Amino acid sequence: MINALRFFDSHCQLQFPEFKDDLPLVLERMRENNVGAIVVGTDYEMSRAAVELAGTHEFLWATVGVHPNDSKNVEFNSDQFEDLANSEKVVAIGECGLDYYRNDPGDALERERQMRLFRKQIELAVKISKPLMVHSRNAYEDIIEIISEYKKDNRNLSGVIHFYSGSLDQAKKFIELGFAISFAGPITFPKATEYSEVIRNIPITSILSETDAPFAAPLPYRGKRNEPSYVIEVVKKIAEIRGEDFEIVREALVQNILRTFKLV
Repeated sequence: MINALRFFDSHCQLQFPEFKDDLPLVLERMRENNVGAIVVGTDYEMSRAAVELAGTHEFLWATVGVHPNDSKNVEFNSDQFEDLANSEKVVAIGECGLDYYRNDPGDALERERQMRLFRKQIELAVKISKPLMVHSRNAYEDIIEIISEYKKDNRNLSGVIHFYSGSLDQAKKFIELGFAISFAGPITFPKATEYSEVIRNIPITSILSETDAPFAAPLPYRGKRNEPSYVIEVVKKIAEIRGEDFEIVREALVQNILRTFKLV
């Protein structure tokens, strides 16, 4: 099945309630378009649902983890998540990271909570040799610092910085740390020129495509519920921005995801 995939959505949430009424149709469109996807866990129940869904479809894989601020009262039970991660369909730990966007900048306790949660998930990823699926909003420098700290003693630590919106300099730092950079639907928006410098100036081998479905649908679907098949529009835009042949970029992005998540 992997060899038949022409596109790959590295980050979606097909187990979310937005898909409860028509998930079979969404999956059929993925089959028709030869789209593979990684279904991302955001807490224990959503992680368990992601693993169950991936286990019943050969073109789906899963991650397990706790989002930094979607479940503020949830602690990370390493034993529970390690049990989930034993599934052969689990390819990464996360969605984990730091998100300061909705927080009071002066709330030191909240930052400490998020950092503690992030560190626990990094430690599990190191223990079981899985990549990280990293979320960041307004927190790239802190994430670079924390990953750099763990990288000193764990050279194989790697992963993906999902839905990237940082600077070119920050992207280069993540790549030096062994992390790929994933881009989503907003790169297709008319005024989203801030993404272009990064996409043009990092190696194609470090770029992944994603949707973050059901959120942030690309053009021409903006404003609608997003779904994995729309990743095709993201791939088209990456090729356009880089000024490179679509087929070459398409194939490179699939290979990048297979390599990053150790599927080959």
